Amino acid sequence: MAIADGKRITPGPKPDWLKVKVPAGKTVARLEGLLRERGLHTVCEEARCPNMGECWDSGTATFMVLGDTCTRGCRFCAVKTHSKGNPVDHDEPSKVAEACAAMKLRYVVLTMVDRDDLDDGGSGHVAATIAAIKQRDPEMLVEALVGDFQGRQDQIESVLEGKPDVFAHNVETVLRLTPRVRDHRCSYVRSLQVLKTAKQLAPGIVTKSSLMLGLGESEREVEQAIDDLREHDVDVVTFGQYLRPSLLHLPVREHVTPARFAALEQRAQKKGFLYVASGPLVRSSYKAAEFFLAGMLRQRRSLEAARASAPASATDQTLAKDTP
Repeated sequence: MAIADGKRITPGPKPDWLKVKVPAGKTVARLEGLLRERGLHTVCEEARCPNMGECWDSGTATFMVLGDTCTRGCRFCAVKTHSKGNPVDHDEPSKVAEACAAMKLRYVVLTMVDRDDLDDGGSGHVAATIAAIKQRDPEMLVEALVGDFQGRQDQIESVLEGKPDVFAHNVETVLRLTPRVRDHRCSYVRSLQVLKTAKQLAPGIVTKSSLMLGLGESEREVEQAIDDLREHDVDVVTFGQYLRPSLLHLPVREHVTPARFAALEQRAQKKGFLYVASGPLVRSSYKAAEFFLAGMLRQRRSLEAARASAPASATDQTLAKDTP
């Protein structure tokens, strides 16, 4: 039993809605073997995601580049941490691109460990990996789920030069809890600014963020976080239940019910987000959100192609019919 703020935390045993089968089966075994052959990592495995098998079966996966060791030590995260990360594998971009093709993926989430030990924060490597995936398969959709790069605009711009379809960065939790939940070098305000900067640098890009619930946040604080994200032009938001990776990590303060997640989704949708995913097992990389984004982005590509190939007057008429 854990202690927090002088009170014993007793959220009770894990409820049925949080109990899932361990990812297994032929597909998982085959893809794990494929990844090990190339020395690649997925956040699906490193973060012990409960949706891994389902997502891999449906053609989505989240690759983690720049090694498996993060230079920050957030108190909720299962990824290994050290002041210095792994040596950069300069062949990793091509390896990831090859793996995406071998796995027959349609939507790729490319995430990273924080690399404060690198001069460019790893931004150039992320951009090179996005570009390699796109070169291998121009139809592949890529979401870049990145760190804050200490708020440096040049590094954010470097990632955008790789042409991701979605730029994602997670605020993770509400303002008050940020110092307790995230590494001391992280900032709630800076994370919001990173998302806004990406939108300013690439106005057409879709921006996305995520919050974990069950860490002791209040309803009012969550509402404020939702408003903050919209004020910083974030398009997509996801909400999920925090699950403690080990006894060394922060304890769960509350098991949020599916009904409350559903109510939160409705409230957030009214704020004007393009899409909201909210549920106990929802994660920042989540199949339903990616399915929606894939459909929206492909429709956007089709309209842009029509505009480029058709006479202006005809294209304008087509767009007018297709625009709600």
